[in-house]
Amino acid sequence: MNELVYRFLRNDLSRRGFIQALTALGLTGTIAESTANAAAAAANADPETGSRTATGTGGELMVEQMEAAGVRFLFTNPGSFEVGLFDAFLDRPKMQLIMGLHEGIVISMADGYHKASGEPALVNVHVIAGTAQSAGQLYNSSRDGSALIVTAGLLDNEMQDDNLLLAARPGFDQKDVNRQFTKMSWETRDPESIPVMLRRAFKVATTAPGGPTYLALANHALEARGVSAAIHDRPSFIIPDDIPARTEDIEAVARMLIEAEAPILHVGDEVSKAGAQQAVLELAELLHVPVADANWPFHNFPRMHSLFAGGYNSRGRDFVLRIGVGDIGGTAAAGPDAEGSRSAWIGLNTGAIGGDRPFGRAVVANTKLAAEALVEAVESLTTDDRRKKIRSSRADSARRQPQLDQANVGRSPIHADELGHVLETELDPDAIIVSENLSGSNQFFSTGHRDGEKTWLATSGAGLGWGVGAATGAKLGQPDRQVVCNIGDGSVMYSAAGFWSQARYGVPVLTVVTNNRNYQTVRFAYARYDGRMKAANRYTGMHLGDPDIDFAALARSQGVDGVTVESAADLRPAIRRGIEVTRGGEPFLVDVVVDRKGDGGDSTWHQEFSLADQRTKAV
Repeated sequence: MNELVYRFLRNDLSRRGFIQALTALGLTGTIAESTANAAAAAANADPETGSRTATGTGGELMVEQMEAAGVRFLFTNPGSFEVGLFDAFLDRPKMQLIMGLHEGIVISMADGYHKASGEPALVNVHVIAGTAQSAGQLYNSSRDGSALIVTAGLLDNEMQDDNLLLAARPGFDQKDVNRQFTKMSWETRDPESIPVMLRRAFKVATTAPGGPTYLALANHALEARGVSAAIHDRPSFIIPDDIPARTEDIEAVARMLIEAEAPILHVGDEVSKAGAQQAVLELAELLHVPVADANWPFHNFPRMHSLFAGGYNSRGRDFVLRIGVGDIGGTAAAGPDAEGSRSAWIGLNTGAIGGDRPFGRAVVANTKLAAEALVEAVESLTTDDRRKKIRSSRADSARRQPQLDQANVGRSPIHADELGHVLETELDPDAIIVSENLSGSNQFFSTGHRDGEKTWLATSGAGLGWGVGAATGAKLGQPDRQVVCNIGDGSVMYSAAGFWSQARYGVPVLTVVTNNRNYQTVRFAYARYDGRMKAANRYTGMHLGDPDIDFAALARSQGVDGVTVESAADLRPAIRRGIEVTRGGEPFLVDVVVDRKGDGGDSTWHQEFSLADQRTKAV
């Protein structure tokens, strides 16, 4: 044993050879792996800096740095030009490979894992083609500021031949493919630089505002042997974001809140990411201030609370306090701020603060620390009696709770409201709902951050194909909580291959498909246009029947059991069966056939065409 350790530390014996020799002596694979790690760490570790020197292939250096960065899962669709990475990944008990059958699926897996766990997630995709195929889900992650570290193999088109198969086209770089969907993108051709570049990718991805990074690694760099480089532990390159607000800023904002006649809080996703939900709730209740939520991808304020005001609208408001709000365009805001209203902003995303709108005060700080400081400031600047008077003057903002119309119960096809209500009542009180159901009846979900409230996860990017992978990743991030994929039928077909990963790795997600055989969200847009399609009640490309898709059979073909529900009487038993199966450790799918709503809901028209009928030869 001592001779083996000596040879290993002297680099006369490779890591793999050392482990094989220990195994031959009778040690288990896990103990041999731990012994190798301990021997290397003892020889090379610097207790002052948490760094050590590692020697091996470029891929082995990458894996060493991944482990030092705290990587738990490697989400990947593998390729032949990343052999240096995957060869080094063998016998790594602290890390688990999670394979998906398409690059978009593994990106969404990583995104769901990050959103559920708060941890940065590492993905590896395949060279230029895999990089391009991941772009749709990388766009979603970039919109949400998700801390993803995406790596890929690289065939060097500036070395000998510039027209390589599966390389960037002549004169272009691979990193340019998705540059607009990442905070930063790099390429590295030097094996010694791999740990450095990987640490930088982690640092940039996790530093506020978070977002994906991309690192392409040349295949010859990953396969290079006998390379030495420094490996650093995570605390030495992850920047903490517990930045407090300045006292004068907090007091100024507190006075604005106190003196306003009709203020509103507008909260965004930095609230959930920083764990500031409870502080925001206390602040709202302290002065009875309604709270509007940017809505994607987290529910940052309890949906059933009387102060929840829905989406942002500043009509009638004389002061707007935005906490952790990113991009306020698109669905996040209902038009410009009201004329004459004042505003203040709190958050770490300095690029988003203000945007194209003026502000009275900008507070660059961690949202949790700032919200807690605001509560203390309001309490110190007011008496109990004054706060009671303020609350009384603002007591007209109670929210009406959504109610299920009994006329929508027991219908055929099943009404989407009944499905939403059944899910709310049957799922665990603290279930995680991963939603890619853009036109479903989601208003019944009691989502929030408190005990007995469900957690909502979604994406603001609206690029379809996110839900199945994201739910898989969320369950990996929170294995001891019920995870439900709430998804529309159109969205399923962008990521249906994700069921295979759930079966392969025993990830017990309950998938509930709201199946109206229609691209309903798009049809709504067509109807709003009020053109020829609406007049004729014929909506181009919207009907998803003829043939109907059997989602339960599709899931079963990949090892996930499921049922189709067409009768309201069968709905609750099917959901209960799915819950029972997932509690037993297996994924399950419930395909619920629901009605269509809105203009054109009764239309099943589609342009009929059969190539077979137009043949002149039966071939």
